[in-house]
Amino acid sequence: MAKQSLVIVESPAKAKTIEKYLGKEFRVRASMGHLRDLPKSKLGVDVEHDFEPVYQPIKGKEEIISELKKSAKAADTVYLATDPDREGEAISWHLKQLLELPDGKTRRVTFNEITKKVVQESIQEPRDIDQNLVDAQQARRILDRIVGYELSPLLWKKIRRGLSAGRVQSVATRMVDDREREIEAFQPEEYWTLDAALLGGGAKRAEFTAHYHGKDGKKAELKSAAEVDAVVEETKNRPFSVKSVKRTDKQRSPSPPFTTSTLQQDASRKLSMTPRRTMAIAQQLYEGVDIAGEGAVGLITYMRTDSLRISEEALAAAKTFILGRYGKEYYPAQTRHYKAKANAQDAHEAIRPSNVALTPEQVKGDLTGEQYRLYKLIWSRFLASQMENAVYDSVSVDIAAGEHIFRATASGLKFAGYTAVYEEGRDEEKEEKESPLPALREGEELALKEFHRDQHFTQPPAHYTDATLIRAMEEQGIGRPSTYAPTVSTILDREYVLKEGKYLRITNLGRVVTELMKQRFPDIADLQFTAHMEQKLDSVEEGLTPWKNVLRDFYGDFEKDLKDAETALEGVRIKVPDEVSEEVCPECGRNLVVKSGRFGRFLACPGYPDCSFTMPLVVVMPGRCPKCGGRLMKRTGVSKKTNKQYNYYCCEHRSAKDESSRCDFMTWDVPVKDDCPVCGQTMFKRSGRGFKRPYCINPACSNFLPEDQRGYPKKKTDGDGTEPPETEEAPAKKSTAAKKTTAAKKTATAKKTAAAKKPAAAKTAAAKKPAAAKKTAAATKKATTTKKTTTTKTTAAKKTTTAKKTAAAKKTTAESGD
Repeated sequence: MAKQSLVIVESPAKAKTIEKYLGKEFRVRASMGHLRDLPKSKLGVDVEHDFEPVYQPIKGKEEIISELKKSAKAADTVYLATDPDREGEAISWHLKQLLELPDGKTRRVTFNEITKKVVQESIQEPRDIDQNLVDAQQARRILDRIVGYELSPLLWKKIRRGLSAGRVQSVATRMVDDREREIEAFQPEEYWTLDAALLGGGAKRAEFTAHYHGKDGKKAELKSAAEVDAVVEETKNRPFSVKSVKRTDKQRSPSPPFTTSTLQQDASRKLSMTPRRTMAIAQQLYEGVDIAGEGAVGLITYMRTDSLRISEEALAAAKTFILGRYGKEYYPAQTRHYKAKANAQDAHEAIRPSNVALTPEQVKGDLTGEQYRLYKLIWSRFLASQMENAVYDSVSVDIAAGEHIFRATASGLKFAGYTAVYEEGRDEEKEEKESPLPALREGEELALKEFHRDQHFTQPPAHYTDATLIRAMEEQGIGRPSTYAPTVSTILDREYVLKEGKYLRITNLGRVVTELMKQRFPDIADLQFTAHMEQKLDSVEEGLTPWKNVLRDFYGDFEKDLKDAETALEGVRIKVPDEVSEEVCPECGRNLVVKSGRFGRFLACPGYPDCSFTMPLVVVMPGRCPKCGGRLMKRTGVSKKTNKQYNYYCCEHRSAKDESSRCDFMTWDVPVKDDCPVCGQTMFKRSGRGFKRPYCINPACSNFLPEDQRGYPKKKTDGDGTEPPETEEAPAKKSTAAKKTTAAKKTATAKKTAAAKKPAAAKTAAAKKPAAAKKTAAATKKATTTKKTTTTKTTAAKKTTTAKKTAAAKKTTAESGD
């Protein structure tokens, strides 16, 4: 009998791809993520017995566990092929314990990329489970569990139910709060710019602009209108002449290939993808996508990494591709190697395409829009990282007017180099490009046409975006590649931080929680302490520190802080200040405040219960109303049919009391800051995920894009059954409503199944009857169906009435209890 081997991976998509590469001797099964973990209903860590974890099989996964046990028992060898990181190592270790696998038949394999070559090579080089990696993950998991389960209840009692705290999420919230306070405390300073419009360049006398630079060879800043006037008075009657012309070639080097952090940043900037969405799409590209003619193919290497290392094989493939497509002038004299940061784990390669010869255009037809755009981003960045520098022809001209100097600069692309493939996105808005200069020569006399003077004020630091917050976390050493996306998602889900446009802003709730953390738990809220804890976990991974030592060192101070906080806050309830809006209650005249409900944030009158007025939350958007020029507002509504929340955009005058000033403009499209270059009206983009190109909605404009061409995709569900990467947690809340919902779903499913079986049976029986009998059966069936429908409607109506009465009674009880 032929030997049979079992390979266990995490997701079914990966299982399908790997089974194709390994052949008939291997059976590949998916664990669907974690199968064993700490219990949700309690701490699950025996603190008194040296932090011994109490692991349990996860509820609902009994069938998967049973099937894997049977498969493992029948196999000669079991290969544990979970993801190649700490969490993946821990999942393999849990599988070994849970399936009771003996050491002799258990082997660990990792795949940095899901390609036939790598899969077949890796399966030939198995190893034992790395206990250091497992222990590092256990230490992180238990630290997060202790903080979440012991600190979150304090927040529930003292601030609001449903809150959570965690080592990384608390620090991330503080970073947003610190930036907000920095912005609030910022004092703008006045400064001025002075430009001279000049004519020069020989007989053609082309116009160009020179900016004021300084006096007597020194750079000077103009702080007031008086200083500007003084310069104008001293120069307006003086001759302007070219003092020097400097022409240089400036080279710009390509960015290194993506790490997890830089991928999330660039996907946010260029594709408007959230970090969570970026990682979900990257997971799909890594695990395998069905490509016509080739089947399932893993398109990229593993996407949770902080390394910039690239394999020699991949470097050679990139060189061959660049020389073949672009030519030898586009490949540098020496192959590029990039050095990772000092605190990088460097466990895997950087993120790159598995096969650089598989271009985005070749696979576009087999990918979703999001998959294609992300693959193209990864492919382009990797290829560009191995290409020659871009060269710019830079010209700088100093123009003298008495003792004062004006400077004009221009830059033009001389050799595209890597920019033929890719340019890195920027966090801040790009500066306007300099206009080209006429051919100027030293000593040439210029004619002054006019001066342009502008007043400016220094700007505060920008609010964090998804991209800049992740970059700041990485720079500070807060978190690791697997935690960036979950952390940002968590602080948004908890409403400690909200997103306005692309910017993250602290909420009053986030500020109150952060203040409590800083006062009572200074270690957890301290950036340096959190970064140092990550270094300790890295030390556990390297085998230098026992994992329980990390827990012992942490818990002593934490337990003391927790007891001190409970004593100091005895009988205290911390109130979260209402977030007051500019909207006025039409019924009582008070300013409406922001509240949170089951459908998210909304506006409500603070005079409740005397005044119960509510309305959707309003957010001011960029741009102007195309009908009346007023401000554009983002509003939220709730569908009466589905009870789901939706967003729409309208004019600020849509609800104006005065009918003559009311404006009925409303759209589902999202306004952007850009104006149409043809008609000057505000441009819009389609709502939804992914990259959206702005378009003009003005029918009278030649740049107008009809509604049916704006590219709204059909809604798709996603998810492969795997669990998200590690997150910090709060204790699970027991919910009767959730249990009822589950029971209702099961009942509904059973009814649907029964209903589906009945027509099928009737159909079979009818097929055997003569034609006359068929007609009789059809008539009887119709009458029965009508009767059933009537009965069902009556029953449903009764249930609805009863449910409404019950809900009303519960609401009355809840309100009287508050």
